[in-house]
This record gives sequence, C-alpha cells and structure tokens, in this order.
Amino acid sequence: MNNKTFITTDDVAEILGVSKSYAYKIVRKLNAELAAKDYLTVAGRVNRKYFMEKACYGEDILDGRSD
Repeated sequence: MNNKTFITTDDVAEILGVSKSYAYKIVRKLNAELAAKDYLTVAGRVNRKYFMEKACYGEDILDGRSD
C-alpha cells in the first residue's frame, strides 16, 4: 500500500472486512464529510489518514507506523 495518500474502496473493504458495496457507502460518507469542510475529494477513494482516524485505528495498519 506504500504510503498512498488516498485508499480505494477495495482497501477499505479489506481493512474493515466488509463487502465492496458497503465500502463504497463508507467512502461516500467520509468524502461528504470532507467536502463539507471544503477539502478536495476523489470519487471511489478516501484520504488514508482521515479514514484511519474515523475508523478508530490508533496505528496506521497500512504501513505499520503511527501518525
């Protein structure tokens, strides 16, 4: 996953152990929150750091380091 700024719905589904369709719902919700704060969003992808914070992971499991 190599320190990507944005993660895909496939990544979200894998991390959370949910279906791809549910991962899309999560990504849309998080992107709507970011858009409301005037951040740039990318359809089908979500900011990795924001996702990790909202998913309540204390350590970034994508690259094994803590932010």
